[in-house]
Amino acid sequence: MPSDEQDKFDGMLLAMAQQHEGIKDLLDTFFSFLARKTDFYIGAQADAAKSLVLDSFEKYQSKANLAAEKKRTESVEAEKKRKEKLAAKATPKVMEITDEEAKVIEDEEKKRKEDEEIALSKPITETEGEDEEQDKGKLMPNAGNGADLENYRWTQTLQELEIRVPLKTTFNVKSRDLVVDLGKTHLKIGLKGHDPIVDGELEHEIKIEESTWVIEDGKTLFLTVEKVNKMEWWSRLLATDPEIATRKINPEPSKLSDLDGETRGLVEKMMYDQRQRELGLPTSDEQKKKDMLKKFMEQHPEMDFSKCKFS
Repeated sequence: MPSDEQDKFDGMLLAMAQQHEGIKDLLDTFFSFLARKTDFYIGAQADAAKSLVLDSFEKYQSKANLAAEKKRTESVEAEKKRKEKLAAKATPKVMEITDEEAKVIEDEEKKRKEDEEIALSKPITETEGEDEEQDKGKLMPNAGNGADLENYRWTQTLQELEIRVPLKTTFNVKSRDLVVDLGKTHLKIGLKGHDPIVDGELEHEIKIEESTWVIEDGKTLFLTVEKVNKMEWWSRLLATDPEIATRKINPEPSKLSDLDGETRGLVEKMMYDQRQRELGLPTSDEQKKKDMLKKFMEQHPEMDFSKCKFS
């Protein structure tokens, strides 16, 4: 089936996925449908059913792996080109300078270090309205919807996380020099023989088998991990990290605008419902039920609802 024809079902499938706890539950519903409403498991094609499922799985596993590898390669290449461009500009020059020029250079270096400190994610100190009051003290998300912390930087989409850990060494690091322990709920990164740079419990579970890491230019560890739950934003990477204000997350607006109307509406509804849950407020569906009940009660003032229990 052509890609554009497959895309037209995304809205319906997203709506189905939102009603399930995870991939396992979603697949269980689908195969239950095949068993109850079709002859998929019986009849002349019964022997070929399992082979058919495996063929489809392997077909899209290959495509997913290629897409993930392409994305990782593009990210590494982009970072490499950025550093090469910076290195090209930093042409070494030998010259005598005056005391005044030395003072200017010293001031510029001091400002550069201050700017690097400013680049770290900052807590939100002012909010607009009572509904944003709970964001006060939390970190403002960085451009990648994560946080820039002292020892590492992390970003996220709904599907995955990317973590960059500067190794701060005077030599080019090899994989044999590193300790990278990745568990479903725990992450540990460091140099062998040294205290860990990153060590703690992850806020949520990840898929270990879908996680990869590389060393960029011998100086930075770049780690990509896939979330188990692809329907939520993480408020922090490790349980000990300061929280970001997930209400301030901007989920790639350019890509969101590329979705068709139905799919975009479902994604926006999902984001709204998540924020409502974080605030302890009703989701859009729950609010709709409350409004319907309120309207019914107003239309029937003669009825006594005082002893009724509503769930």
